[in-house]
Amino acid sequence: MSLKLVQFSEIGSENTLFSEKHILFVLSEKEENNLPFAEVLQTRLKRSNAEFKDLHKTPITVDLPNGGVASFVILGEQLNIFQRHGLLRKAVKLLLGEQPESIAICVFGNEATREAHACAACYVVMVNAAELPSRKKEHKFKSLKNISIHGFKATHDYTSVNARVAGNTLCRQLTITPPNELTPTIYREKVTALAKQYGWQHEEFDMPTLKQMGAGAFYAVGQGSEPLDAAIVHLTYAPKNAKKHIALVGKGICFDTGGHNIKPAKYMQGMHEDMNGSAVTLGILLAATQQQLPVKLDCWLAIAQNHIGPSAYKQNDVVTALNGMTIEIVHTDAEGRMVLADTLTLASRPDANGEVPEVILDFATLTGSMMSALGDRMSGVISNRPELAGKAVEAGNAAGERVVAFPYDDDYESDLDSDIADIKQCTLEGGADHIHAARFLGKFIAHDVAWLHTDLSSANRKDGLGAVQSDTNGFGVGFGLEMIKSLLKN
Repeated sequence: MSLKLVQFSEIGSENTLFSEKHILFVLSEKEENNLPFAEVLQTRLKRSNAEFKDLHKTPITVDLPNGGVASFVILGEQLNIFQRHGLLRKAVKLLLGEQPESIAICVFGNEATREAHACAACYVVMVNAAELPSRKKEHKFKSLKNISIHGFKATHDYTSVNARVAGNTLCRQLTITPPNELTPTIYREKVTALAKQYGWQHEEFDMPTLKQMGAGAFYAVGQGSEPLDAAIVHLTYAPKNAKKHIALVGKGICFDTGGHNIKPAKYMQGMHEDMNGSAVTLGILLAATQQQLPVKLDCWLAIAQNHIGPSAYKQNDVVTALNGMTIEIVHTDAEGRMVLADTLTLASRPDANGEVPEVILDFATLTGSMMSALGDRMSGVISNRPELAGKAVEAGNAAGERVVAFPYDDDYESDLDSDIADIKQCTLEGGADHIHAARFLGKFIAHDVAWLHTDLSSANRKDGLGAVQSDTNGFGVGFGLEMIKSLLKN
């Protein structure tokens, strides 16, 4: 999305703004004496039996004398980033619904407040103006071409906002794409093209290679699909000024039938989005590249499908993972932890220079139990380092993508004891499967690398979440970026 952004340090009069047809007014709690179109706003508030202060709960949209439309919202100081993003999302929905070519953003308050409001509003407008896949015959998309910001003139060019928008948009575009248009083969081709476009180092471990390597956990899932086009894809962003080395790992199940333990139709619907974790890692990689962050990022994508067939893995199979551990298969719909197991092993091994990453961040739509625990408003994190989990919660708050930390206590692991193998893949009793999955995955982290697992229970929420209007919301890209920046500070 190519946008022209113009900034003005002052907010003009009604006459100055008269040419603007779509305006977002982001107000402080103090009622402004020089607020353009104040009379129109007061008339609208009176009609709704509302007061100015009510704008901090519910934005209001009004028709302007020039035939345009304006939304008014108050962002109070007591609101956190998630709440501010949510109010802005509601405020811009009608404006963007008309697919305008231009939007004016007017910010009020002291200088610090105006800067924060300008950045937040710019992000919410841009991320919701992005084009997403649609196969509707009548689908017509008009791109937003111009944004003007009035009331604050930044010394920066909103590079970080643009980068986060690009990362989130890439994540959503990939995730929404129908499964017949994003098979592992097609997905790998898209990743190859992205690597060439952005200068990332690129390598693939295809099925014959993985079989030869002994990556039996990943291979067990991939062997049920025809053609055998599953692969672990490795991308690297390595700037010369890198201060940290971080690995990103993403679950990329392009479609999940559940395998022989087949899902009912209700739960198979939407399973083309089971590759969302890999899309999140790609979004983070793209945003970090565009921001030129001083960090080496190894991005590992576990791309496969979980299908049914004569060769598909089944209950009671015992397979040997890349690290030599044997795994008893208990439920074929727990395929995510299988493909991640071998991918995490690869991600935590020394690279060609003998270096291991300082931290691994993995992202996956992994368990129903995390959604049972949190619903679809937040995601859960689990770490083998308590301090890393604490950083994650802070990073989520800073990004407006909330996460909750769950325990990693070792006594949960006894539930995975197997009579025939080194470990069970899962249990049939349910319970704390999100913690069981983490204890399972932790067995495949080599060299005791610090590791944070994110179970993306909030990847899809009807009518959007936080800043993003679409059901598929790209949750994790903003959080992951903030996590990297937090690690860089240390």
